[in-house]
Amino acid sequence: MIRAEEEALMPARTINEYVYCPRLFYYEHVEGIFVHNLETIEGSQVHSRVDNKEDELPPANELLETDRPAKLRSVTLSSDKYGIIAKLDLLETDGSTVTPVDYKRGEPCKADDGSLDAWPADRAQLAVQALILRDNGYVCEEAIVYYAKTKQRVRFAIDDKLVADTLKAIDSARELSSGSVIPPPLEDSPKCPRCSLVGVCLPDETRRVTSNRSQITSSQLTLFELDAPKTADLGEGSPVEELRRLVPSRDDLRPLYLNQPGLYVGCSGKVLQVKDKKKVIQQVRLGEICQVNLFGSIQLTTQAVQAICQAEIPIAYFSMGGWFYGVTHGLGVKNIYLRREQFRWADAPSFCLNLARALVAGKIKNQRTMLQRNHVEPPKVALAHMKCMQEDAEKATSLESLLGIEGNAARVYFQNFQGMIKIDDGEADAEDAKAFRFHFETRNRRPPRDPINALLSLAYSILAKDLTIICHTVGFDPYLGFYHQPRYGRAPLALDLMEPFRALIADSAVLSAINTKMIQPNHFIRAGNAVALTPDGRKAFFRAYEQRMDTLVTHPLFGYRVNYRRILEIQCRLLARVLTGEISNYPVFVTR
Repeated sequence: MIRAEEEALMPARTINEYVYCPRLFYYEHVEGIFVHNLETIEGSQVHSRVDNKEDELPPANELLETDRPAKLRSVTLSSDKYGIIAKLDLLETDGSTVTPVDYKRGEPCKADDGSLDAWPADRAQLAVQALILRDNGYVCEEAIVYYAKTKQRVRFAIDDKLVADTLKAIDSARELSSGSVIPPPLEDSPKCPRCSLVGVCLPDETRRVTSNRSQITSSQLTLFELDAPKTADLGEGSPVEELRRLVPSRDDLRPLYLNQPGLYVGCSGKVLQVKDKKKVIQQVRLGEICQVNLFGSIQLTTQAVQAICQAEIPIAYFSMGGWFYGVTHGLGVKNIYLRREQFRWADAPSFCLNLARALVAGKIKNQRTMLQRNHVEPPKVALAHMKCMQEDAEKATSLESLLGIEGNAARVYFQNFQGMIKIDDGEADAEDAKAFRFHFETRNRRPPRDPINALLSLAYSILAKDLTIICHTVGFDPYLGFYHQPRYGRAPLALDLMEPFRALIADSAVLSAINTKMIQPNHFIRAGNAVALTPDGRKAFFRAYEQRMDTLVTHPLFGYRVNYRRILEIQCRLLARVLTGEISNYPVFVTR
């Protein structure tokens, strides 16, 4: 194959990844996504020694003039004929021939007869290196892979069959890199648990949703938060077997909240230094956080912003009252394919309506479930009314009628919200007419005029921030939604995805903060008609919110337990699968 002149040279390691898994190749080299795990970090350490020194390879005619053995490290060569480039870890030569040696962290493959062999992906990568050497005039008849785990060298010949297979892989990889069709996930492959991108790929989850057994409506999805069985009965035939849980149940990284006015954040190496009047009050390692959330007038140095963006950590900005202004982040996902599909489907009224119906029906169902779980005595009339509105939402004929149904359901839900507050209202000082009480009458905002509405507004703002960040991470444009229409200053797609989670995450965090007395009446202040939280009150609520986000729940479709922050990412990636055509229906997350 002759490379088109305007095409970029393809690194040899990408052929290794393509042979290992075409879907992994697509994510890393088309969408530009890379995630570290233990194996990738160990692999980098294995290469650190050979990468310390870079040698120059003499021209082929000069090399033939000497018969002295030599070892050259970190040699970079390219081939315009094949359109590939490689950095050779080690090149051993005796003058007449050259032998590339590549370092790998694992152990060699064992053949059926017990002999050792190189893995197919490693053989392809070394064959690419051999092709480059040959195209530059060198004689290369064999290659070696050094496996660091067992400290063994595996030698194999660069024969005609390996060359033909490698050339075919190069052509296929280049064709895939120029297209927008993502390869299907591997099926029950032992490669998946070791892959650093398994949380992005979701191989078993994607196959579950595309299988015939999983073509179910959102109202049939159920979630068992406590004493979850090994299978989830989805109402159609036999229970669905629990999938392999390839994604971690929760992330080790935690959001950083800074809400004291006047703080100053600098950076020293990989450590953020939070200062108050030039005194360092806290030091935070960048490797331990996933977000930086700033409330009010908090200053970041340029060095801090650069270090945070380089670490791909988003910075979210809020007003002191909790209004979400926006996000600063690094380059993020560099491909346009998902956003192109997002814009295309956003112009399809039938698709927007179908997705909006599922989201609103899921929201109403989750609100109804909240009343059933937490209300002292949930009114049967209210539950019946919300059940009817859930069914109406599933049959709505327009977005306008859907808005009316959603509004009516919210009115019934908030009319009964007070019944989920379990503290004695008389605990506040009855003689103090100005004392704040946790009494809810109706939803109000902009500004919130009582403590509960202040908490709800803050909770919705933080949840919208989390989903905006996740949309950026997945590759969406959060400012184009399917149900919520574009409006300056808000992220409609984040609000779309947020609808089923308002009650499960935001409302639940508010109720937990009040009922467990994490939030007290003295955590509020009044400014005119508005009620807001004090810095200590916001700090207490952030703790309640993060506790809710860290709660492990069983995914209704996949059967494994992960926390809510991971659930949000999974649901966002499932929507991406719908837009790219991998799955046909978006499975809304609902509970019972």
